[in-house]
Amino acid sequence: MTRSLLIVDDHPSFRATARAVLEAEGFHVVGEAKDGREAVQLAAKLHPEVVLLDVQLPDSTGFEVAAELARSNGSGPLVVLVSSRDAVDYGELIAGSGACGFVPKGELSGAAVRALLP
Repeated sequence: MTRSLLIVDDHPSFRATARAVLEAEGFHVVGEAKDGREAVQLAAKLHPEVVLLDVQLPDSTGFEVAAELARSNGSGPLVVLVSSRDAVDYGELIAGSGACGFVPKGELSGAAVRALLP
């Protein structure tokens, strides 16, 4: 099953790598955003099923953006958080974010993202 996906990260090289990996594994990347504000705007415009969302953005945190996506888009897209740090560094913030899960950037794959989706 192909899922539409929006990639949100402030590093162009990570966005390009994530796009290549996820498209090769069956996702349809509908857009890329460099910060939280752009993520919310593009999610409203493009209606992705999934948002791959970096925890550390230049204008906000992924936790704040996940909450905004849920508020501004009704049921909102499914959110998968990513970071170069490990999940233990964020503790309960991940569970309380409304995201369906977390993947370390070094372990990003289509299978890892799919495993978190309902």
